[in-house]
Amino acid sequence: MNQHQQTKLLYTAKVHTTGGREGGASRSSDGNLDIRLSPPGGHGTGTNPEQLFAAGWSACFESAIGIAARRSKVTLPPGFAIDAEVDLSLVNGFYTLGARLNVSLPGLARDVAQALVDEAHTLCPYSRATDGNIDVRTTLAI
Repeated sequence: MNQHQQTKLLYTAKVHTTGGREGGASRSSDGNLDIRLSPPGGHGTGTNPEQLFAAGWSACFESAIGIAARRSKVTLPPGFAIDAEVDLSLVNGFYTLGARLNVSLPGLARDVAQALVDEAHTLCPYSRATDGNIDVRTTLAI
């Protein structure tokens, strides 16, 4: 880390997982997350890591759009929503992820909405972490 960078730790998520995708469980240290795990596309009663990643990323990205909107003095429409899709694929024998963020900003001009989405990708830690690492497509619905 560059000696001139300042770091302020904001939060540390602590989750204990046992059993993995095959009928495992995850529980956060504060007890707010307590879930069963199942394989993707399986018939289990739990969720899977891809669904959790989609939920986390879309929630974070929505907040980042909110920050971008406040900075630009843009009022977000009441129907503002994000539908996230996370793909788990096997490519040349290696597991890989891909994602689509479908952003709905009804009533905003396309150029304004696109500027908010573009800025959100620079603000959202999920977007920054995945940039150049997985295939990500963002679709804008006005």
